[in-house]
Amino acid sequence: MTILSVPGSSGLLDASPERKLTYFSNRYVLGLTLTAGIGGLLFGYDTGVISGALLYIRDDFKVVNDSEFLQETIVSMAVVGAIIGAAAGGWLNDAYGRKKATMLADVVFTVGSIIMAVAPDPYFLIFGRLLIGLGVGVASVTAPVYIAEASPSEIRGGLVSTNVLMITSGQFLSYLVNLAFTEVPGTWRWMLGVSGVPAVIQFCLMLFLPESPRWLYLKGDKSKAVAVLAKIFEPDRLEEEVDQLSVIAEEEFHSKKRLRFWDVFKIKEIRLAFLAGAGLQAFQQFTGINTVMYYSPTIVQMAGFSSNQLALLLSLIVAAINAAGTVAGIYLIDRFGRRRLALTSLTGVILSLGILSGAFFLQTFNTMSGLCSTHDLQDECKAGAFGWFAVGGLALYIAFFSPGMGPVPWAVNSEIYPEAYRGVCGGMSATVNWISNLIVAQTFLSIAAAVGTAATFLILAGVGVLAFAFVVAFVPETKGLSFDQVERLWKERAWGNVNGSQSLLESGV
Repeated sequence: MTILSVPGSSGLLDASPERKLTYFSNRYVLGLTLTAGIGGLLFGYDTGVISGALLYIRDDFKVVNDSEFLQETIVSMAVVGAIIGAAAGGWLNDAYGRKKATMLADVVFTVGSIIMAVAPDPYFLIFGRLLIGLGVGVASVTAPVYIAEASPSEIRGGLVSTNVLMITSGQFLSYLVNLAFTEVPGTWRWMLGVSGVPAVIQFCLMLFLPESPRWLYLKGDKSKAVAVLAKIFEPDRLEEEVDQLSVIAEEEFHSKKRLRFWDVFKIKEIRLAFLAGAGLQAFQQFTGINTVMYYSPTIVQMAGFSSNQLALLLSLIVAAINAAGTVAGIYLIDRFGRRRLALTSLTGVILSLGILSGAFFLQTFNTMSGLCSTHDLQDECKAGAFGWFAVGGLALYIAFFSPGMGPVPWAVNSEIYPEAYRGVCGGMSATVNWISNLIVAQTFLSIAAAVGTAATFLILAGVGVLAFAFVVAFVPETKGLSFDQVERLWKERAWGNVNGSQSLLESGV
């Protein structure tokens, strides 16, 4: 057992002993994780389904077909709603609990999906998109925290990453649904409307699941909290977990401090934690993931594959790689560690973005050099070796991104904040993610048109280099640490080791 010294403690703190736990050790925890993860499924489905639905919305509403602004608004309004939902989600989590926040998100999402399915005009459709965005935003904050607070620390990262697997599975499912409803009367109404079904299922299942035990305990309902913890931990471990909660609750009682969101920036250790968490969320988006997920058919066509069917098929393969990579991330995150996994992922992301940039540069050079003299020959040149080179770079990008920079930001944000700040900081960092998402989605095609596709991917590669440096400088390793140990880690980073003995930082954290 490693002996760790941390500042602010009365003595030495023992690191948790090595325990042989797997993700299937406790069916109760696994069931809770999968149920909470349905929020991630809704998140992923919504990001993917609109690309196919929009084609048929344009056919039904001439005003939409004639207005690029309305098309952009229909797509982006869900992201606007998610920004608002994520910002409010942190407060809802802290004030009313993780369970009630999840169920509220389900109700809002279901109402939004019904409104979209029956929308008589594009403006009702936009309102429905806003509502489902609100639901997705709240769920994006709530699900990772709810899972983390009911998970043993040894497998917490993998269980939280299950929520990301549900996101990528939702994206894959949306492509399949788009294909399934192309010949069905109502097309886009079915595509958008069926998204309410998982929300109803989650609402019903949540009725039978408990509130987060940590939230219950710190709100004074200790008997219910212990009853929930007893279903998660063995008796000897249960006593240890309850003792840790008791210490945290006593510290909060004596501090008698009313939570204010601006304290996130006034308290040094909270500020450092939020910098790490929000920075990871921003870099997750600015390294281009939703450029790939929103525009993969467009990128494939940019590479010279003009067939819509082939572009959709290759995009479906990209989505499948994304889901498979997330499964690998679930396995690796508690073995490899969050920090090392993020750095390895970013290395591959930088390399693959460089390959994409090079492929489009060579393609443009060949076209401009006069090697292809007619339009038909240009298309043939584009779809040749350089086109497949670009598609290979796209697949490599997803293969590296999905196990690391996909789950790591969400896992880290679910565990790095003290209990009193977990909701508000999680909401603020998720808001950063959604704002970054919106910026990337709204600028990619414009930047590509202005400076060229090759230069755009080179810019994203440069952002990847900055992200690598950021992780090295600001993100500590939290693998296997209890919430209490993580909190003390940030205090040590902020104020230094006052005991003069081996510290968390010196022990490899």
